[in-house]
Amino acid sequence: MHIKTNDMVVVLSGRDKGKQGKVISVDPKAKKALVEDVSVGKRHKKPRKQGEPGGIISKETPIYASKLMRVCPKCDKPTRPAHDIDKDGKKVRVCKKCDAKI
Repeated sequence: MHIKTNDMVVVLSGRDKGKQGKVISVDPKAKKALVEDVSVGKRHKKPRKQGEPGGIISKETPIYASKLMRVCPKCDKPTRPAHDIDKDGKKVRVCKKCDAKI
């Protein structure tokens, strides 16, 4: 997947189009990611134990990774990361717009 945990991403399509957020977790098998403050759903929770609160709880729901694009921390623009080999021989992600290491 082109998105990893703790990446800043922007939503490309859907009801949350244009929103930015930090990736909380990624599920490569389902090709989905959980993004902070994006695709928020409501759950009605009933109190199960005495003293436990019930009510309507807001919770992030997974969104397809194809609808997300990485935001470069240097130029602050959405970009599809390119891959390059570092001096140490490690594979690193590079911004295609400003050539900064991500």
